[in-house]
Amino acid sequence: KTTYLLHSYSVTQKPRVPTGNSPPPPHPPIQTGHVSIGVTAGDPPPSPARPTNNIRKISVLPLVFLIFYEVSGGPFGIEGSVKAAGPLLAILGFIVFPFIWSIPEALITAEMGTMFPENGGYVVWVSSALGPYWGFQQGWVKWLSGVIDNALYPILFLDYLKSGIPILGGGIPRIAAILALTVALTYLNYRGLSIVGLAALLLGVFSILPFLVMSFISIPKLKPWRWLVVSKKMKGVDWNLYLNTLFWNLNYWDSISTISGEVENPSKTLPRALFYALLLVVLSYIFPVLTGTGAIPLDQKLWTDGYFTDIGKAIGGAWLGWWIQAAAATSNMGMFLAEMSSDSFQLLGMAERGMLPEVFAKRSRYGTPWVGILFSASGVVLLSWLSFQEIVAAENLLYCCGMVLEFIAFVRLRIKHPSASRPFKIPLGVLGSILMCVPPTLLIGVIAAFSTLKVAAVSLVAVVIGLVLQPCLKQVERKGWLKFSVSSHLPDLMATCRSGVASFRILKTAPARVNRKH
Repeated sequence: KTTYLLHSYSVTQKPRVPTGNSPPPPHPPIQTGHVSIGVTAGDPPPSPARPTNNIRKISVLPLVFLIFYEVSGGPFGIEGSVKAAGPLLAILGFIVFPFIWSIPEALITAEMGTMFPENGGYVVWVSSALGPYWGFQQGWVKWLSGVIDNALYPILFLDYLKSGIPILGGGIPRIAAILALTVALTYLNYRGLSIVGLAALLLGVFSILPFLVMSFISIPKLKPWRWLVVSKKMKGVDWNLYLNTLFWNLNYWDSISTISGEVENPSKTLPRALFYALLLVVLSYIFPVLTGTGAIPLDQKLWTDGYFTDIGKAIGGAWLGWWIQAAAATSNMGMFLAEMSSDSFQLLGMAERGMLPEVFAKRSRYGTPWVGILFSASGVVLLSWLSFQEIVAAENLLYCCGMVLEFIAFVRLRIKHPSASRPFKIPLGVLGSILMCVPPTLLIGVIAAFSTLKVAAVSLVAVVIGLVLQPCLKQVERKGWLKFSVSSHLPDLMATCRSGVASFRILKTAPARVNRKH
């Protein structure tokens, strides 16, 4: 890996002048370790600096598994790619698709996440490049797609258990189990990000191990010619199912950016964790597909969710099948924990930037955004009635809307502020950066074209709600019905851009008031 040496310039800033208040007393120049550019003038008054006492930062290994669960969680859910297109296209898809989508998204996340190492992630990126209105729209569609995504996991967890516990198949017992599971996992998020990281690590190891065992056992039974089949005994390829399955299982690399402020030494930790997680995710898909399609005769119609359990039983016996089933169930717990953390810290980051009421920036004694956690958990419960395919298609389309804004923000910041400090920088110029964003943007168009009218209509309504919601919140702020403020430990962004300064420093350890240069 290449280490990029970047220059950092120290500037003395004038006191911050809160909106509608007298200026606070000046503070001495601040020394920092990263550079940020971007929100707008006219921010709400600063809120008190957030406490950092006893809040443990996330290191590389837990962060790798948090990313793993944000994106993947293992090969559970990829069975539809074989059903839709056959073994050959499924294998090629998980090899080629990362180059079209996953690698560009992970690289952009590494560059922008280290450029803006604060909670809120992609919301701050888009605000920096396009202004707070579009930053809010980014936050709205990404949070909504994340909550929709998270509504899947309690359902899938129970689907894996219902074969052994039939009472969980429907009715009041199933509803009660969904609520109980959501409450239990939400409480783990409340107890702290370090606990969530450790849980993700342990669950990740438990989820991956059975597939390693299955791959070794299957070696004598492999017949490579089986990998060359395309849609055997089926009329053509179901491109909608195929593309949505690939996309759903290989996106969300940027979600980890919303907890950048909780990462230990993010300028080095975040790029490394993304690199290791990318390898882990791709390998955790390719080997199970090679094993499942090469070791047993192909029957495409059987390749539905949960089929890896049957493959494990056929290859290694009942014990391996039960292990895979248990791993699938626990994997859904890991994905819920990781997604909940990302969603709740995103709301905290937006509140710290004055985009949401100040109450969303409140932390528990464990350092977690308890209001954001409760808000996200409520959304999960309300959306848990949707079907699996409707959830996947709707969240994919909303996610695509947010990714278009991210690509635009990435390119715009490269053009407007080429010399700004970037602790990790993709080794491409402006033209190369644009070309890198072309294939994933075209893919977004293809996925949108294959969306059903119902999914497109629901997604459009969600986008329109966001377009109206931001002006409504501004009106609430002007009326004084709710308190909005900008956290004083964050750097002021747009002022630095306007003054032509490419970088400035903020305090590395304890937070302090950051002055805004006018």
